[in-house]
Amino acid sequence: MKQIITKDNSITFHNEKFDETYHCLAGAVSEAKIKFVEPCNIKKLAESGSISILDICFGLGYNTAAAIDAALESNPDCKINVIGLEEDVKLFDLIKEIKAPFKSFRLIQKLDKFNSVIIDKNIQIKILLGDAKETIKKINQKFDAVFLDPFSPKKCPGLWTLDFLKSIKQVMKPGSILATYSCATHLREKLKKLEFQVKDGPIFGRKSASTIAIFK
Repeated sequence: MKQIITKDNSITFHNEKFDETYHCLAGAVSEAKIKFVEPCNIKKLAESGSISILDICFGLGYNTAAAIDAALESNPDCKINVIGLEEDVKLFDLIKEIKAPFKSFRLIQKLDKFNSVIIDKNIQIKILLGDAKETIKKINQKFDAVFLDPFSPKKCPGLWTLDFLKSIKQVMKPGSILATYSCATHLREKLKKLEFQVKDGPIFGRKSASTIAIFK
């Protein structure tokens, strides 16, 4: 894959199959923090002592790394449980080559197709490999926060359907938050149909706001 340096000097890659980059060119690391970690109130959630996160389309692991850093900054003793859904095992080789400015990225770099679970003190990261539409059905726990970060609805429509959003809702706790970069009208209509409270998220790298969906 072609490596790209984004405007905050962090690295992303261009995926040839989907003809899209994994992150916003305005800043890969900044996007993880601004569009996912902050809207899901990760620091505040960590104050409770434990937090569970579902990272859909784990990619290069930036969203998870940013969340772990934020949670530990808020509460160093917080118990953190992350499940990531990812289909492309080749990404693990790319992750090992990246120098990303996250304290917890060393944990992300230990993951591979043979070692999909990392436990480090109060942190557990588990990757479910395969089609997210199927792997999400294997989950038997509820989450405080969901990062929905597939390629765009135009390029990866299967992960933006009403049925998939239903599957996501089934593993969310009441009061939990879903964050995604997309502001697509059809996405927001589906979320409202599922009785999420839908709000504008932050604007970063584009003119339109991202989307925050709260499970009432």
